[in-house]
Amino acid sequence: MARTVLRTPLCDLLGIEYPVILAGMGPVAGGMEPVATAELAAAVSNAGGLGMIGGAGYPPERLREEIRRVRELTDKPFGVDLLLPSDVLAASDGGERLPADPRSLIPQELVEAVKRLAADLGIEYVEMPREQARPRRGVMDIRGQTEVVIEEKVPVFASGLGSPAPWIERLKANGTKVISLVGNVKAAKRVAAAGVDIVVAQGTEAGGHTGRVATLPLVPQVIDAVAPTPVVAAGGIGDGRGLAAVLALGAIGAWVGTAFLVADEANQPELQKQRILAATEEDTRVTRLYSGKPMRNITNPLIEKWEEAGLRALPMGLQGLLIQDLMYSIRRAGRNELLMNAAGQIAGLLTRSRPAAEILYDMVTEAADILANRLPKTVTAVPGDGA
Repeated sequence: MARTVLRTPLCDLLGIEYPVILAGMGPVAGGMEPVATAELAAAVSNAGGLGMIGGAGYPPERLREEIRRVRELTDKPFGVDLLLPSDVLAASDGGERLPADPRSLIPQELVEAVKRLAADLGIEYVEMPREQARPRRGVMDIRGQTEVVIEEKVPVFASGLGSPAPWIERLKANGTKVISLVGNVKAAKRVAAAGVDIVVAQGTEAGGHTGRVATLPLVPQVIDAVAPTPVVAAGGIGDGRGLAAVLALGAIGAWVGTAFLVADEANQPELQKQRILAATEEDTRVTRLYSGKPMRNITNPLIEKWEEAGLRALPMGLQGLLIQDLMYSIRRAGRNELLMNAAGQIAGLLTRSRPAAEILYDMVTEAADILANRLPKTVTAVPGDGA
């Protein structure tokens, strides 16, 4: 049986077989290890797509280990996705200008509000032992992480938040292709002007950190705004129909996250996988609760109570320090359904866990069938030469 062929300029640009990039999905359920570890990234790369490590939660040397682990598992191209927000606790100086204990920046009234949320949910609020908490746990060492990416000459680098401008010259000197995710046209123009190789236009349907504009209107506007820089689409793409649709919009490929959250190789607790599989298209909600940035999650009573209370989220990093004792208390109480469970609106399409290679191959095979067979049978199209 012949292997499916589905090629776009993305395949030539990145040296891959299929125009699908694994989203670099980060820390799971309040922990530091990402969903997209070396195992998932390598599985996607070996299947013909581009696997990405979700590196945001890793300290620099741990990130280096994961990069080297991917290279043990595949000889295909892969990438690393980092978050580059401008918030005070995620500054590119690695937090060196912060107070010795950044928790001193947290307003006490917010701490008390979080304690009330725990009480409302019947959870005993217990402070995480400080030897586990580490005062600077919320600080992302962006400078250290990017130095590792540069030193290891990673084939592809993606900024899931913010602009990679300060590092583009050094990354490209290594031959690294640079990708940047955006949620609006303004950000797309900014990163294109900085010299990224690919802009990923991500619609609000996407799981995890997301914007406010839907994929269908966002993608063509970004394509027009940044041409000739190529655009990849993200948000609401969970099968071949979604992949074919964004190719029709003019994107050269798809950035896919939620569909791989339930892959066998995904570093995702079984409870979180099952909650995604049980979800409908209406069971997600965007909240700043878990990270300080808008993030789409499978909703739960904690998210609902946070939103109903109208509490002010702190900057990324500091928000993590605010809720770390609450997350510890939740795990201690065995209420893991209240932990972070990032997922997009496409969750309603997902019905089972299976290997990442199968997810990818089914997606590209369906897209190829739509483009080569189904559309010509159902749509008659003859371009005219005027009115």
